[in-house]
Amino acid sequence: MEQPCYKCGQAVEQGVPFCPHCAAPQIRVVIAEAATAGVAVPDAPLNSPSAVAVSAVPMLEISSPWSLAVRPCAMAALIAAVGMVCKLVVPVIAVIGGGFLAVAIYRRSNPTALLRAGTGARLGALCGLFCSAMTAVLGALRVVFLREGGEIRKTMLEIVQQSASRYSDPQSQAALEFLRSPAGLVLFMVVLLIFAFLMFILMGTAGGALGAAVLGRRDRS
Repeated sequence: MEQPCYKCGQAVEQGVPFCPHCAAPQIRVVIAEAATAGVAVPDAPLNSPSAVAVSAVPMLEISSPWSLAVRPCAMAALIAAVGMVCKLVVPVIAVIGGGFLAVAIYRRSNPTALLRAGTGARLGALCGLFCSAMTAVLGALRVVFLREGGEIRKTMLEIVQQSASRYSDPQSQAALEFLRSPAGLVLFMVVLLIFAFLMFILMGTAGGALGAAVLGRRDRS
């Protein structure tokens, strides 16, 4: 079923969020106007509820559904994850830049959507979530194919050894001794992954908010 676009008058398929001719949003909210401003329905009493006109008003500030944000965030996260795994860029810059890039791709795909700091922050957080998962998967593949497991284990043991040299009390030494064991190294790795997951979301949020501030200001100028 088709309906006319409220802006250009062209026929638009029902359910399409934006007009393919003028890109005007087609989401509408039905409201009831006052009887004095309405148009009376023929053959209906003036005081009856049916005499109140019902109009459709386009909502220009409705947030786009999350389905429109998944693809831009996934694309930006993949670029950031590949850059980190290939050691082309440091993680902080990669994740913050990924959040910024997610907002830029989203803005390009949805030119009529309003871009605010809160929207950018949510896009960046979603990008950080995707980036964390993709980095973990790509990093695991790198370790397997390049056989870097021994090097990673050696680095973790060096970190534990450096920590052991700073603490001499028996309780700290016992905890550090546990971390030297295979089970302790696994626990250490899990803690690092959780910490990285939280940091990715925070940095992505910062990058998304920055992107919304920059691109939103550019649109308003």
